Amino acid sequence: MLTADQIDRWLQEDIGHHDVTNDVDGETHGRLVAKASGVAAGIDAAGAVFDHLGVDADREAVDGDAVDVGETVLTTNGPARETLRAERVAVNLAGHASGVASKTREAVDRASEVADNVRIAGTRKTTPGLRGIEKRAVVAGGGDSHRLNLSHMVMIKDNHIAELGLEAAIERFRERASFATKLEVEAESADQARRAATAGADIVLLDNMTPAETEAAVNALGDNAADVLTEASGGISLDDVADYAATGVDIISMGSLTHSAPSLDFSFRTW
Repeated sequence: MLTADQIDRWLQEDIGHHDVTNDVDGETHGRLVAKASGVAAGIDAAGAVFDHLGVDADREAVDGDAVDVGETVLTTNGPARETLRAERVAVNLAGHASGVASKTREAVDRASEVADNVRIAGTRKTTPGLRGIEKRAVVAGGGDSHRLNLSHMVMIKDNHIAELGLEAAIERFRERASFATKLEVEAESADQARRAATAGADIVLLDNMTPAETEAAVNALGDNAADVLTEASGGISLDDVADYAATGVDIISMGSLTHSAPSLDFSFRTW
């Protein structure tokens, strides 16, 4: 949920304490226009920045819409001073979020060419303060948000296994977690994947494996395969996402969707 305090922080960071640049009288109209084709996201957040400063903002596109070059996604009407103050924050939000959504859509499309039931998911590799915007953008692009924070799922990673042992870690956290909380276990080999599934993992994370190793790990689950989900992760890019989709995994998580997506270019013009 986007809050007034969050918008205030964004604006204060950009405006500072003595804004002469935007000391403009009168009323004005504005429009946010796509300068590149992609998938819209962050449009409601951009509009909320204008709304917060008393500028009427009409959303012409919604998150998930395909947009073409020259298409208007947002129009505004209100005081010129406040419109200009909101402009850069709004454009940056829409551009960043739409870049995430566009990259996610491309990953989904490439994966679905070889496996129509595999999910593309984001990760917790998000920008502090912008996680909600970025997670929504992943969903707008057709992806899965994955866990939003540490409380949404127990994830047993290599450091937990090093400290506790794989089976002991699963037992420890299973005892402490709610019945409604899923437990995911990171595996770095086919043997570890099999052991995790046998010990009661709900999801097995196949980490930093090649596509061939990932497929071998999926096959190694044997009778447990129907009871667990498998997730591939670790440096997966648009170039090889289809190779991982062909391995039989249920989910492919990609940190690059949020930490490396280029912004979609937008322009804001007043008249």
